[in-house]
Amino acid sequence: QVQVVESGGGLVQAGGSLRLACVASGSTFSINAMGWYRQAPGKERELVASITSGGSTNYADSVKGRFTISRDNAKNRMFLQMNSVKPEDTAVYYCNVKTFWSLDFWGRGTQVTVSS
Repeated sequence: QVQVVESGGGLVQAGGSLRLACVASGSTFSINAMGWYRQAPGKERELVASITSGGSTNYADSVKGRFTISRDNAKNRMFLQMNSVKPEDTAVYYCNVKTFWSLDFWGRGTQVTVSS
């Protein structure tokens, strides 16, 4: 089992910045990829960005050039630096952990609200 906790959400003005953090605990030796997902009201959960254990990254087109995902394997932490945020970035952001055995673990989410 892997436990996942997000932090760093809040209210930010359009054009501003926010940094989300995710900490994993438990069977962290089993972690392979990590990622950030988001879900806006009335919409499906979508991938924002992901990063493998080797550091390869993937971004949704809507956040490319504005968001940066990073990872500290030694401390089992992951970050999402959000710059030039837009009102459409408003959502609950979830941390996802995928193990080498294809199991998924999720945090409870952190709310990000961007005001125009």
